[in-house]
Amino acid sequence: MRDPTIIDVAKLAGVSKATAARVLNGQEDIVRETTRQRVLVAAEQLGYVRNAIAGSLRTNQTYVVALSIPDITNPFWPEVARGVQDTMETGGYTTVIVNSDWKRDRESRFLTLVRRSRFDGLIINVVETSADDLTNLRIPVVILGRDENYPAHDSVGSNTAGGSDAALQYLFELGHRRIGLISGMSHRYSTRVERYKAFLSQYQLPFDPALMMESDFTDEAGYHAMQRLLDQPHPPTAVLAANDTIAIGALKAAQAMSWRVPQDISIIGMDDIYAAATTSPGLTTVAKPKYDIGMVAAQILMERMSGEAQDEPQRVKLPCELIVRGSTAPPGQRD
Repeated sequence: MRDPTIIDVAKLAGVSKATAARVLNGQEDIVRETTRQRVLVAAEQLGYVRNAIAGSLRTNQTYVVALSIPDITNPFWPEVARGVQDTMETGGYTTVIVNSDWKRDRESRFLTLVRRSRFDGLIINVVETSADDLTNLRIPVVILGRDENYPAHDSVGSNTAGGSDAALQYLFELGHRRIGLISGMSHRYSTRVERYKAFLSQYQLPFDPALMMESDFTDEAGYHAMQRLLDQPHPPTAVLAANDTIAIGALKAAQAMSWRVPQDISIIGMDDIYAAATTSPGLTTVAKPKYDIGMVAAQILMERMSGEAQDEPQRVKLPCELIVRGSTAPPGQRD
């Protein structure tokens, strides 16, 4: 049994194919209400579903956009994705979400899919794709996060530098002078490293490479990085982690090694994921506006796709906020 066509809908409604097409394509302002209702009822009775692929060949629009994120298991990203999806739906767009898993080849295959499927736009937290490769997609692209290498594209992120400064300043005001950093993968996320070194220079504190650890953005990686920090002859009195997932792993490691938090060691994370408020003690962290990042990125993408955006790329950095909980305190004396 074949699927019903727009011709079948037109016959049942008693209208021309062109009129049926106007109604089903949303051009309802030039069709009488009684006629519109007949067409919609006929389409429902027949179970007609618009052929989006055929429509895209005529209009050069699929009303599908892509969102590429690096790690769908990281609790930071679902809120960003929800902000994108909720906002894109207001414009009639469907969002396809793909996880690159921090792998260049997966990201490359995904971008090939975007091109072949004629997606209308892309929002991406880039792993290693070049600016030229994004430009060659020939669709609007919005970058999530740092934008230095993508001057021709719009970007939306949070003020990570300001958030890092606020966290380090807070630890300094508590009295900490030997502060460790678990930085994440520095080849892509060097803002924390830059701010960490600038902070030490500002207060004339010595830079000790042994206090700076790189890790994946996972709790397991945070656990092992914290073990290495606390095993040193002169361990830090406080640690700033690149995200909350790392910080939670660091908290578990400290407790497993019989270090009291915050009496023996203070820990600060970044992102303010839900789990940060449920740890014991609660995790002091730098809150990022996750949903708003997705929402603003989607708004900019829709403006760019509609031709309403300004010529110059937009650079949006949303503010962060320090959330103080129980994992930080003035430095104590380790027994």
